[in-house]
Amino acid sequence: MAQIVAGINNMMNNETEMKSMDANRYATKKTIAQGMLDIALLTANASQLKYILQVGEQHQFYKLMLILISLSIVLQLLVGILFVIIGSLNINREKDQRAAVIMNDVILVVVFVISVINVIISGFGIEYSSQPLRLLDQH
Repeated sequence: MAQIVAGINNMMNNETEMKSMDANRYATKKTIAQGMLDIALLTANASQLKYILQVGEQHQFYKLMLILISLSIVLQLLVGILFVIIGSLNINREKDQRAAVIMNDVILVVVFVISVINVIISGFGIEYSSQPLRLLDQH
């Protein structure tokens, strides 16, 4: 009988712990994790931009790649700013919940656009080599 009572008490404590989980803290940690992924992609785009600028007009799709990489970087900076704003909201307050939902939706759409842009960038191929300026030597 004592074991049954102890088991019931443990179940009630677990329910209390689950109810007391801070959704705001979870959302903040999620936003930080997304921001870290954004930084990784930003670093990759900066490297691609450096490569395309080194190769210059010799790259078959120079202007397109320059535009796409620059657009991706600008949109990532926008998402980063939105992450900072949404991270400052307290979703436990009703007035912040609507703004958080709207911003979360905007972030989702922009991240989708960034993903599509980066798939296109990959499709046009940025080949990294130990000698990226080799094309300039073939006059």
